[in-house]
Amino acid sequence: MKPGLFTIIAAMLVFPMQAQTKRAGRKSLLDVDPSVVYMDQALRKPVELKVIKEAPVFSDKEGKQRLGTLKADQTVRLEAITDKIYRVRGQGTREGISGWVAPWAFSSTDPEFVDHLKQLYQRQIQVQALIANKQVASGMTLDEVALAKGKPTKTTVRKTTTGQSGRWEFIDYEEVKNYVTEIDRATGQAYRRLVSVTQIEKGKTSVEFENDTVTAVEESEDRHGGNIRIIVPPVIFHW
Repeated sequence: MKPGLFTIIAAMLVFPMQAQTKRAGRKSLLDVDPSVVYMDQALRKPVELKVIKEAPVFSDKEGKQRLGTLKADQTVRLEAITDKIYRVRGQGTREGISGWVAPWAFSSTDPEFVDHLKQLYQRQIQVQALIANKQVASGMTLDEVALAKGKPTKTTVRKTTTGQSGRWEFIDYEEVKNYVTEIDRATGQAYRRLVSVTQIEKGKTSVEFENDTVTAVEESEDRHGGNIRIIVPPVIFHW
C-alpha cells in the first residue's frame, strides 16, 4: 500500500460523536454482518459511482439470488462493501433497485477508487473488531475511540494554529460486593447480607492524539499479551 494514500482528512471521516449519539437508538450495523463495511458508518460524505455497464444485482453478497439488472449510464449511491462486491442503490431496468453488484460495473472520478475501497475495507474491518472488543489502537480516529471505550474519564486538549493535540484517559473499574455475616434471631441461622458495593480501579487506558487521530496508546494493565495495536490512519478519497 502507498503510504501517501493514508492521509488524515477529518471532513470525510466517521460521523462526529454528537451525530453518532443521536443514532444510538438504532441497532448497530456491526451486529448485522461483521464482514461488511457500511459506508454511512465509515465515511461522513456519501460515495457515488457511475455505472458503465449493465450488471446483475443480487440480494446477497455471495451472488446467489438475483434481484434484477442495474441500468448503465447512471450514478448510484454506494451503501456497503466487502472485499469483493459492492451494495448500491440506483435504477434497475424497470424500477429502483438496491443490492449487491460486482465492481467491474462502476467507474469513478478517482482512477484508483477500487484500490482505495479495498484499503478502506481492510481498515474498517480492523476498526470494527477493535470496537467490538472495546479496544483502541494507534491510527484510530477519536470518534472510533469513543465508540470503543465510551466517554473519557479525563481529557486534555492543546489547540494551536496548526490543529489540536491532547490526551484522553479511560479508567476501568471492577465492582466488589461487600457482605457481613449476621444471625437470624428467629431461626438462629447465619446468613450474609450485602452492605455495599465498592468500585476498584482495575486498569487505565491513555490515548494521545493529534488532529483527531490517535498517535499513541498506553495501558496500565497488560490484558492483551503486550502486543502493540496499530492500524493505518483513515484513507483520503477524491470522488
